[in-house]
Amino acid sequence: MILVLNGPNLRRLGTREPDVYGAETFEDLADLCRDTGRELGHHVEVRQTDDEAEMLGWIHEACDGRIPVVLNPAAFTHYSYALRDAIAQRTAPLVEVHISNPVAREEFRHTSVVSGVATGTIAGFGLQSYVLALQAIAEMNTTS
Repeated sequence: MILVLNGPNLRRLGTREPDVYGAETFEDLADLCRDTGRELGHHVEVRQTDDEAEMLGWIHEACDGRIPVVLNPAAFTHYSYALRDAIAQRTAPLVEVHISNPVAREEFRHTSVVSGVATGTIAGFGLQSYVLALQAIAEMNTTS
């Protein structure tokens, strides 16, 4: 199994700043991730929360279960040291993803407090960022 975890406001894809995030909906994203997982031979579970505590619980679940994670921390990226500390306990690959390229946007988005404890980061490729992250995790799982 691979968890695809999404932070604040991502359920609003399709209506939230479509010039930045595109016209696809959260359900489109979830379908893309599940389909990609099936093609790679993995079950993918997609979740979204606006609640930092719930996100921490999901990261703890992944750590305890040695479950790989694709994580779009959204706004948590820039300030959640609690999320950073939870990710630091990871026991399987965790790839940070972003639909847009945070470094090409407002200055406050340039810093990720979670990148340093993630396996890697993929950003700026729209929903394709998730596909690339799932492919990376699938490759890591076959070579480890």
